[in-house]
Amino acid sequence: MKHTGIRKLYYSISEVAKITDLEQYVLRYWETEFEQLKPAKNRAGNRIYTNKDIKLILYIKTLLRDEKYTIEGAKKVLEEYVPEPDSGEQLELLTVPPKKKIQDEEIRSEMMQMREFLEGLLAKFK
Repeated sequence: MKHTGIRKLYYSISEVAKITDLEQYVLRYWETEFEQLKPAKNRAGNRIYTNKDIKLILYIKTLLRDEKYTIEGAKKVLEEYVPEPDSGEQLELLTVPPKKKIQDEEIRSEMMQMREFLEGLLAKFK
């Protein structure tokens, strides 16, 4: 995400999924399990997450994935969770490596090699 100098106040679920490296269905499931995680919804009914929500999600992720708490154990830890004051930082989307584009010449070359190999095999059986 390019830094424009303007702080983003709300994030969509797809952006939060990229920031936290979690699937969208996991985020929706955690909403049902953790009462502290209640993102607002816009007029269209889409979830809108704040920086505070994202920090909570990352904390839950740490509890469940890194510290190996069960969901029930994480709920007990979260009873005493006090969110940090909003520092105003802009969260960055995780960078996903771009897919390698294969050039037509590469494909043609590999197909020609495969063709020669197969023709060689067929010649042995004739």
